[in-house]
Order: sequence, then structure tokens, then C-alpha cells
Amino acid sequence: MIILSIESSCDETAAAIVKEGRIVLSDIVHSQVKLHAKWGGVVPEIASRNHLIEVIPVIDQALKQAEVTWADIDAIAVTQGPGLVGALLVGLQVAKSLAYVHQKPLIPVHHLRGHLSAVALHAPNEAQPKVPEYPFLALVVSGGHTAIYRVDSSHDIKIISNTQDDAAGEAFDKVSRMLGLGYPGGPVIEKEAVGGQDDAHRFTLPNIKAAPLDFSFSGLKTAVLTKIKKHGKLPTGQDQKDLLASFQAAAVHQLVTRCTEAMKQEQVLRLVVSGGVACNQRLREQLQTAVEALEGQVFIPPKKWCTDNAAMIAAAAYAQANLYVKRGAHADDDLLNAMSSWAVDYFVEPLGI
Repeated sequence: MIILSIESSCDETAAAIVKEGRIVLSDIVHSQVKLHAKWGGVVPEIASRNHLIEVIPVIDQALKQAEVTWADIDAIAVTQGPGLVGALLVGLQVAKSLAYVHQKPLIPVHHLRGHLSAVALHAPNEAQPKVPEYPFLALVVSGGHTAIYRVDSSHDIKIISNTQDDAAGEAFDKVSRMLGLGYPGGPVIEKEAVGGQDDAHRFTLPNIKAAPLDFSFSGLKTAVLTKIKKHGKLPTGQDQKDLLASFQAAAVHQLVTRCTEAMKQEQVLRLVVSGGVACNQRLREQLQTAVEALEGQVFIPPKKWCTDNAAMIAAAAYAQANLYVKRGAHADDDLLNAMSSWAVDYFVEPLGI
């Protein structure tokens, strides 16, 4: 089965052609980072307008790169939510139109299910990656989400930990903006922190008594701002490196600690990690070390499939594809509306891994 997928939930316009839910024949991503950089974050209206400009060229490029025609496509998958409603609507309406014109089943996908499915992806010339057996835990960590899920089967997925305030990626963006370093904050901070001392500044791990597995990054962000104010001016040189290294170390420590605590509590020793912040090399290495110390396993997709992309949407759609093919769901399906807010612990279809 060959699926064409479209992702437009935030500031990446993406399309992919994926075979059998795993083999990525093409994966095209048009990033809007430069458009939003001067604002220090994503501007929804700008994102929506740029999706309108780029979505058709991106789809055409995906078809061309994969060397397939519409006759080869068995189904179309599209991100239905959660995300920026205007951005979602662009991808969804284009997908509906293409499904109607080419008479293809249209499969709506929960964006976070895509991240959970990314671990199965590989290029045609690559060996199939090892995927976790059930049950496993999954950390989705990005600019909009920081949560841990327990996955007991393809139909049994529940959230066991969420962020009380900022997502981890949001905290990186805001700290980067405080120091005038640009957007997105994650890659900038990781680069600028090289050579800094992790223990130059002391940041405490949040203690959330009512929900001890939950995350909180607002306090860490505020603590960084307080240190900047006490410094009297924006730190530069080694002072900046030390502050960024200490901030990054504290953020990573919280993510690693919560994951290992969750693994102990749930008695599950397999962990999937995805989302844009999963590109952080320090996080990848420290999670690997911490989970191995528990005699567990970590499954992390290549960095190109941790950030938002359409290939992961096709992977998530694959498990439900036969259902939609059989029932002939097309663009007139009343259920296919953009959902900007979609309960992250509610998945109506099986996970595609």
C-alpha cells in the first residue's frame, strides 16, 4: 500500500509518499523558520498564508521524487489536529480536494500519533529499524507538547504525564529570545552551549506533589530570566555559554528523570522518544545512558523524522488504511474537520507501528 500524506499543523508544509507504512519513498518539508524568526516564534496567520503558497508544490515534489503517479496512490493521509486551526485547514482542504478528484480514501491522523509512529520509518535502502514490543512508554517532546504515554496495544494508549505549563521546546525558544539568539531556540541553544559549564548555575528540579511525573518548565525559564536581570546586562562570551549549558542541563535532567521515574512506576522498560526536542544530542545520549542503567531500551527515530514531517503521518495512517479503503471514506465525510484542540490521551484508531 502506498500512501500520500500531508502535514501542516504548525510551520512546516510537508508531503510524503510512504510504502507499507514504513518505507519512505519521498519526504518533502518546506520550513517557515526564516519567516517567523524575526518574531521569535510562529505567527499563525503568516503560517497559514505560507501553507497556501507551498502546499501544492510540496505535494508535486513528493510525487516526483518518489517516481509515482496518482494511479499508484492507494490513500491520502492528512493531519487533522491538534495544531494551529488555520494551518490545519489548509492541509485538510487540499487533502479533501485531492481525495475527491482522484477518488482516494482520505485518512485523518492525530498529529501526536504521527510522532509515536515515526520510530518505524526508514529509507528504501536502509534496514528496517527495530520497533518496540508492547507495552512501551513514549515521550513526545516538542515546542507544543511534552508528555509521556503508556502504550499497551495498538488500541490502548493513555497519557500518564503532561506538562503543567510550558512545553520543553517552548522554554528553549523563550530563553533563546531572552538572550536575542534567534528562533528556533533548541538548535541555537545546543550550539551556543558548547564549551559552557553545566553546573555554573544551579536550577532545581520542579516538585509537583499532586502529579509527580508531570513536567514544568515555566519556573526554569523564569529562573534564567532572574539570573539575566541580576547580571545587569545580557551575558556574553563564556558567561552566556555557562548560562545556556546550565539551562540545557536542567531541562534535559528533568526530561530524563521523569522518564526513568515513569518507567519504574509503570514497570515498563521500553521507551520511544520523538518530537523536535528529541533532536537534542545531549537528551538522546543521557536518555540512552539512564535507560540502559535500568536494563531497558530506547527507540529514537533519526533526527529528520523527530521534527514535524509528513512521513510520520503516513506511518500512523497505515494501520487504519484498510478500514478507510473498505468503507470508502472520501472528502464528503462529515468527520473530517480541523481540530485545533484534540485531547492528547484520546486515540480512536490503532497506532501504526
